[in-house]
Amino acid sequence: MTYRPRFAVAPMMDWTDRHCRVFHRRLTRNALLYTEMVTAEAILRGDRERLLGFSVEEQPVALQLGGSDPVRLAGAARVGEEFGYTEINLNVGCPSDRVKSGDFGACLMLRPQLVADCVAAMKAVVSVPVTVKCRLGVDEQNTETALDALADAVLASGADGIWVHARKAWLEGLSPKENRTVPPLDYGRVHRLKARLPNVFVGINGGILDVDAAEAELAHVDGVMLGRAAYERPGILAEVDRRLFGSAAADADPVAVARSMIPYVDALVAAGRPANRATRHMLGLFHGRPGARAWRRVMTLGPAQPGASGGVIEEALAAMAIDGSRLAA
Repeated sequence: MTYRPRFAVAPMMDWTDRHCRVFHRRLTRNALLYTEMVTAEAILRGDRERLLGFSVEEQPVALQLGGSDPVRLAGAARVGEEFGYTEINLNVGCPSDRVKSGDFGACLMLRPQLVADCVAAMKAVVSVPVTVKCRLGVDEQNTETALDALADAVLASGADGIWVHARKAWLEGLSPKENRTVPPLDYGRVHRLKARLPNVFVGINGGILDVDAAEAELAHVDGVMLGRAAYERPGILAEVDRRLFGSAAADADPVAVARSMIPYVDALVAAGRPANRATRHMLGLFHGRPGARAWRRVMTLGPAQPGASGGVIEEALAAMAIDGSRLAA
């Protein structure tokens, strides 16, 4: 088993774009970061720089693909490797209507051999790891047999690892939003998969709220992936390098991280893009700390104003009543 990321931030549509990843990387040097899901067809037909462009500071960063055509996925995977992504991940877990209608995402849990064919096609053309992110099963599937069938099929085709969102997906009866929280979590099922496959990377995702919970899961699986918790409370990422990777460096200081984003936001604005493209990802940075509400208010309203720049970050810090002496301390 050579694929060994201990901790990752999950791919999340409309959230984990390149600006989000730059921000997250300043909180943790070691976490594996993911793109939003990008369809193979979009990569082959669309503006590749817009879809796939990223900065060196985001590394290590993985590309998550959506699709079900082995040939198209292989082509997109090749492009992803050429862009410099360190991993290609196939989405077999998203339950949205758009994904279902496109015959990819969670509905592929019903077609494990097709998923295996997709993995084999991608493995044949790239040298970086190819992984799969899936659910426990869909609809009325038995999760014991469904997850094993998917795992065994993709591993036989050369998959380097499996990330499992520890819930079923209900393609009938639940909205995509409900599918993120309503189906019950079953961590034990993922643990059993890992116990059956001791030499295979198995990572877990779903409902893990903090680094304490991630640390506990690492007693059972090889990797832990946080989604909404990492996005809504990004300050928790500052603990990851020390606690999960054994880094001797001090945890990232949220105030220093906020200030480090000012030149980035200014450069974004200079390139003709609004400040809130980046600042929207920073709203939860001070979650649970005194002044967090003031920070969130200024960071919500200020960047949306005409002419807004990175200076709004200093305004938000001032609104939290953080003075120079406290910042220096």
